[in-house]
Amino acid sequence: MSNPLSPKERMKIHRQHMPEQDSQARKHNFLEVNLGMQAAEAQIEASRCLQCGNQHCLAGCPVGVKVRDFLDLVAQGKFLEAAAKMREDNVLPAVTGRVCPQEEQCEGVCIVGKKGEPVAIGWLERFIADYERQAGQVGLPTIPAPTGKKVAIVGSGPTALSAAGDLIQKGHAVTVFEALHEVGGVLVYGIPEFRLPKQIVREEVDNLARMGVEFKTNVVVGRTVTVDELLQQEGYQAVLVATGAGLPNFLNVPGENLCGVYSANEFLTRVNLMKAYRFPEFDQPVYDCRGKEVAVVGGGNTALDAIRTGLRLGAKNAYLIYRRSEKEMPARAEEIKHAREEGIQFLMLTNPVEFLGDERGRLRAGRFQKMELGEPDASGRRRPVVVAGSEFELPLHMVVIAVGNRGNPLVQSTTPDLSTNKNGYITVNSDSMKTSKRGVFAGGDIVTGGATVILAMGAGRLAAKSIDQFLRTGEW
Repeated sequence: MSNPLSPKERMKIHRQHMPEQDSQARKHNFLEVNLGMQAAEAQIEASRCLQCGNQHCLAGCPVGVKVRDFLDLVAQGKFLEAAAKMREDNVLPAVTGRVCPQEEQCEGVCIVGKKGEPVAIGWLERFIADYERQAGQVGLPTIPAPTGKKVAIVGSGPTALSAAGDLIQKGHAVTVFEALHEVGGVLVYGIPEFRLPKQIVREEVDNLARMGVEFKTNVVVGRTVTVDELLQQEGYQAVLVATGAGLPNFLNVPGENLCGVYSANEFLTRVNLMKAYRFPEFDQPVYDCRGKEVAVVGGGNTALDAIRTGLRLGAKNAYLIYRRSEKEMPARAEEIKHAREEGIQFLMLTNPVEFLGDERGRLRAGRFQKMELGEPDASGRRRPVVVAGSEFELPLHMVVIAVGNRGNPLVQSTTPDLSTNKNGYITVNSDSMKTSKRGVFAGGDIVTGGATVILAMGAGRLAAKSIDQFLRTGEW
C-alpha cells in the first residue's frame, strides 16, 4: 500500500464534510440533498484508512467490496482505477453510495471509528462512481464467450440487478422481466428523487445493458407468462425470483379506507413513476398536499421518505408518527437528521386508533393515543404500551401508512411446487438460494421480507453464484 502517513498521523485527520443543500431551500425542491465530495476532500478522507491487515470493512460489506484496495487508489488520486476495483463486486456503486446504511456495515466495523469517526466509505463510494460517470469512462468488465445458457430474472430491483451483473460476467444470457414501465424496482419507485435521482439508476441499468443484459418491461410474470412457461417453453434453464416485498401492511384500524389514506407503496410509486416531483410540469397523481396537514405512520426509512416527500409537495404541517421513541426507530440517523432540519414534526410514542372522515368520505382527522415503553418484545425493542386516557385528535388531510410490507403472492400462486412460509415469502436454502422447485432460485425481500438495498444485492450475488454452478453442473 502507498499511504506515506503513519497510522498515528492518519488518526489525527478529521473526517471530511459532505456538503448539503440548505435545509430551508431543499424542503421546497426534489433536488438531491447531499451534494457529493470534491476530489481533494476525497483523497484526504481516503488517506484516513489504516490499511488494516484484518479487513473488518470487507467482512462488513454484504457484497464483499474490497474497501481497503479502492480507498488506497482514491488516496493516490487514481479515481477511475478505484471505480473499476469497486465494480468487481458492486454493479451499482452510485446507488449504494447514496442509500446503503454504511454506518451499520462497513463503517460500523471500521477500526478508525474505535477512537473517532470511521472513514466515510459510503461517501467515497459515491464520489468515485460519480467521477467515472461524469468523465464518461465507466470501466465495464470484459464479458466472456457465451455459454449458451439462459437465465430469466423476475423483477428488476437491487437483487435482480446485482445477480444480472454477475451472471452476464459468467457468459450466460440474462433477461430481466419488470412488471412496470421502468426498470429499477424499489430503486425507482420506492426511493424519492432527493435521496436517489432516477437518472443515476437509469445510467447504472444502461451499464448493465451495455454488458449484454436484456430488459423487458411491462411483463407481469404470473400473468403475462408463468415461471413454468419460462422454463418449459421459453428456453430458460434457470429462473431467479426477485420480486421484492411489495404488498403493503396496514394498521387495521377504522377509517383506513377513507380518501386521503395511502400505503407508502402507493404514495411513493405514484410520486416517483408518475413524476409528481416535477409538478406543475406533470400533474400530481396524489391528494393535493399544498397547505394541508399531512402525516406518515412508521419509523423506518420508507416512512421518512414519505413524509419528506409530503413536505416537498407543499404540506403546511408534516408529522412523523411512531409508536416507540426515536431511539427505537429503524431509520438511518442521517435521514432522521435531515428530516428534523427540514421541519418534520416528530410525534413519538404515539399510535393511531382511528381515522375520521367528513360527509364526502375524505379524511379530516386522526384519533391517536399516547404510548409508553414496557418490556422488550421479540425484536429486542421495548414494547409500546397504551397510556390510559391519553387519546387525542389531530386534524389531517392525508395519511401515509408505512409499517412494512409482505411478499406479493402472484408468482408463488401461479408456480406449482414452490414452497412458501406462513407469511407468504418464498422459502430457500440460505446457502444456495435454491427453492423447492428445480431450476428456480429466489432472493431479496421476497425471501427475507423488507431489508436494505445492499442486503438485497448480497442475496443477488449469492443466487448468481449458485445459478452459475447449477448451469455448469446440472446438480440440484
